[in-house]
Amino acid sequence: MEKIFDNTQVAFSLKSDTELDRAYFLFKMIDSEPLVRIGTAVTNFAIKAHLPVEGLIRATVFDHFCGGVNENDCLTVVDKMFTKGVSSVLDYSVEGKEEEEQFDAALEMTLRTIDFAKERLAIPFAVFKPTGLGRFELYEKLGEKQTLNSKEQAEWDRVVARFDKVCGEAHKKDVALLIDGEESWMQDAADDLVTDMMRKYNKEKAIVFNTLQMYRWDRLDYLKKLHEVAKTEGFYIGMKLVRGAYMEKENKRAEEKGYVSPICVSKEATDINYDNAVQYMLEHLDKMAIFAGTHNELSSYKLMEMMAQKGIAKNDPRIWFGQLYGMSDNISYNLAENGYNDAKYLPFGPVKDVMPYLIRRAEENTSVAGQTSRELSMIKAERKRRKGKE
Repeated sequence: MEKIFDNTQVAFSLKSDTELDRAYFLFKMIDSEPLVRIGTAVTNFAIKAHLPVEGLIRATVFDHFCGGVNENDCLTVVDKMFTKGVSSVLDYSVEGKEEEEQFDAALEMTLRTIDFAKERLAIPFAVFKPTGLGRFELYEKLGEKQTLNSKEQAEWDRVVARFDKVCGEAHKKDVALLIDGEESWMQDAADDLVTDMMRKYNKEKAIVFNTLQMYRWDRLDYLKKLHEVAKTEGFYIGMKLVRGAYMEKENKRAEEKGYVSPICVSKEATDINYDNAVQYMLEHLDKMAIFAGTHNELSSYKLMEMMAQKGIAKNDPRIWFGQLYGMSDNISYNLAENGYNDAKYLPFGPVKDVMPYLIRRAEENTSVAGQTSRELSMIKAERKRRKGKE
């Protein structure tokens, strides 16, 4: 397979020299674990103490990893990326809410992004997190097969109604809807609920997408079982495949509570699991649609190879590649340049509310071996290339 991801000219074609320098500075900082820890602590303190840091955060880390403070604010980025064929998934990244009004507000925001997507070719998907529409503990309790009391049952009924409202709107407006994966101990209840939504709204094609976190060793079996159910009951499966974002948390909880960790024993095992799930879905594309969320070059090349071997068109609407905004531009822009469907997750929301998301990104970049150094080497190569032209 031709190595297309090394083309830095395509990867950074939208970045000015100044933006490239900012990216270099950011990843240099993220590359240092002590700096990330200190920066995180200082930022958290500054926000809690209401110190005027928003401008600084906005000008650096926020603008690099986020599209804007609201959906209209994102349009500049959306339109700019689409000139290069890269689509957007508007992701309202406000986390950790607990109140009914907040869940209703997140519901309204998700409905707005569906309307937004309906109007714009550049936004093919909408997205939300299960805990954006309902309390974590409620999912957890249901996942552990505990009986809800009447108050909790009424609360859960409202969560189900919110899911149904969002999925129903997505179906009505023909906008594919990604539902993110979260911690394993709440995921069973979310999975069951999303499957119900697939039953209801994926009768003609995949509109509702669940997420499989392939660092969990049980997910391929889950997919195969779901496939049997879908065949019997006659609905389509939409899946976003990712490696996963809660590894330390998952292992720590398993150790504390004395159960077998749901996480694969090694990075290699996770990679194999991920690629096997991709292959399984491609073999059953008649009933499935795949959103391959990955920053891994090798997995991306493998998917491209499998598509070529099976004679699947590069722009087949059932296959999308996805990355996070601000990362892996060498994958996103080169895929789009070569005719594949690619979309960037574009987080947005008020600066202080999006900080937990940004902090997780920084920590993830620090902990994922090679991620930051790859970003840095790409940026260096492009700066060198530009200097050579002067």
